[in-house]
Order: sequence, then structure tokens, then C-alpha cells
Amino acid sequence: KWLGHPAFAPVFDELNRRKATVYTHPTGANCCVNLVPGLPETVVEYGADTTRTIANLIFSGASQRYQDITFIFSHGGGVLTAVAERFEIQMVNTPPYKGKISRETVDHELRRFYYDTAQVANAVTIRALADLVPTSQIVFGTDYPYRTAAEHVAGLAKAFDGPTLRAIERDNALRILLNLTPA
Repeated sequence: KWLGHPAFAPVFDELNRRKATVYTHPTGANCCVNLVPGLPETVVEYGADTTRTIANLIFSGASQRYQDITFIFSHGGGVLTAVAERFEIQMVNTPPYKGKISRETVDHELRRFYYDTAQVANAVTIRALADLVPTSQIVFGTDYPYRTAAEHVAGLAKAFDGPTLRAIERDNALRILLNLTPA
């Protein structure tokens, strides 16, 4: 089950009441084990898993119901930048979502979520993410021990500088942390 599934509603009702911050990290879905023998699921499936949960949150209506939850998605939202147009155009123009969820709703949800830079600090991927969402929604991440912080710092410094780089490396996360209060 992905996070928009109705089974999670009681948990998300409480998280929303508490104005919680929810950090997500993918795993391998039962449906998608050993699809390409010899290729670990971390290569493709983790990114797809993250994007599946984003799609499920938006198109189930869960993310709209839980506006007080701050969601943070690993790995720049997975494969989100590659399929965002499908969310924004195809999904909202075909049944069962046509007339129920608008492109404006999809764009609003995508732009309010936060995305970390783990495994996406390369020029192509980080630029695509920054084109899709405001840089105010991008937070530093490394995926340590698989990648080092130094690699991510170097990659981000090639794409951004000044206040934008500082925001991604520190200030955006600090803004989230300052909003956290004990339950």
C-alpha cells in the first residue's frame, strides 16, 4: 500500500492534526521484485516507488485532505520529473480524475512538497527538479553511505550558487525544523 491508501487515514488524520513533518524513503514494492535479473531494485524501482506514493497521495485526494502535513520525499521525488507531465495533463484529462482533480491542484501539491537531493545532485536531475518545483522546496540529502555528502555538495555547487545554494544546503530544512514542535 502506498501512503494515500485509505488504511492509513487514521494515522494521517493524527499527523495532520499535529501538523507533522513526514519524511519518506522508498523500498522495493512486492510487485516489482527481480524484474531485470542482476539489476538491483535500488537502480530503478526505488525512484518509481517514491513517485508511486506521490501519485497515490495526490490522486487519492489524501494530500489535499492533509494540507497541514509537511511531506519530504527522498531522491528528488524519484522519477517524478520524468513523469510530471503525465500527472499534470494526462491524469487530469482522463477518467476517473477528469473533472475531479485539476492541473492546478496537481501543481499546487507538487510545489508544496519538499524533495531531498540524495542521488539527484547531478546537473541534469537537479535542474529538472528545480524547473518543476521552487528551489525553496528542495532540501539537502546525501543517501549516505551509498554516496558522500562531499559528492552532493560538489554537484549542487555546479548547479546553484549564493542564496539558492545556501537555502538548499541549510535554510530550507531549517525552516521546516523551526516549525516542528513537540507533540
